[in-house]
Amino acid sequence: MISEILAMPVTAQSYGWRLERGDGVTLGFTSHDRDMLVDGLLLQASPGLEPTSIVDRMGFEQGGLEVRGALTADALTPDDIAAGRWDGAALDIFSFDWTLAEPAMHMLASGTLGTISYTGDRFETVFNGPAAQLGQSVAPFSSPTCRANFCDKACGLNRRRFLTEVQIQSSMGSRLLVDPSTSLGVEQYTYGTLRWLEGQNCGLTADIVRQQNGEVDLAVPPEYAILTATRAELLQGCDKTIATCADRFGNAVNFRGEPYLPGNDLLTRYPGAN
Repeated sequence: MISEILAMPVTAQSYGWRLERGDGVTLGFTSHDRDMLVDGLLLQASPGLEPTSIVDRMGFEQGGLEVRGALTADALTPDDIAAGRWDGAALDIFSFDWTLAEPAMHMLASGTLGTISYTGDRFETVFNGPAAQLGQSVAPFSSPTCRANFCDKACGLNRRRFLTEVQIQSSMGSRLLVDPSTSLGVEQYTYGTLRWLEGQNCGLTADIVRQQNGEVDLAVPPEYAILTATRAELLQGCDKTIATCADRFGNAVNFRGEPYLPGNDLLTRYPGAN
């Protein structure tokens, strides 16, 4: 369809971009000089946002497309990029006829954003299309610990059972103090995750490296300052050993690892070796 449109003597095609973050925030942009409503999505006029040439290649090579553009105060800001809000965001690139009253999207490419870098008021990122998945391993490597993420599909546990909403009373660097009215137990949330439910950090997540009673230590300090009584959601953690999986969670049947598989040291054993 799009090839037929572009083959016409005169066309009125503009580029469009649809960006959707992991937290559901969705933005639309267009290379046209005015805002457009396309398939129910408002596209903000951003003539400075443009993809490089889309290159079709024989074989299975990755790459071929980069996206560059200008940072704006109400859309793509350096603070949001630095905070990781746009990491892995879904990206659709399409064209549309801006002369029509109800233009339709003609999809050119779909994928996710790669690493985002910015200088001054300009950003640049690599577009990861379906070919990027070809670089992943077909079968998992063996490991003594579990390869599943806690409460994901492979793990099989119900995530809701292990979530707790808390209020953060104070913070010092990466250490948070939870409201003492909430009992967290002993190290149940070590290796877990924290998700901010309000404030400037709302929607961001962080790994928990240690939890002892009401103290929670994050892998990295929060991107923005934490106000007293800020709400957060804690997900319990798992050290991915067979003992924890079986004894604490009763989930050894779904353990995704080989805890009793002999290691490489078996090859060095021989009669008389100490």
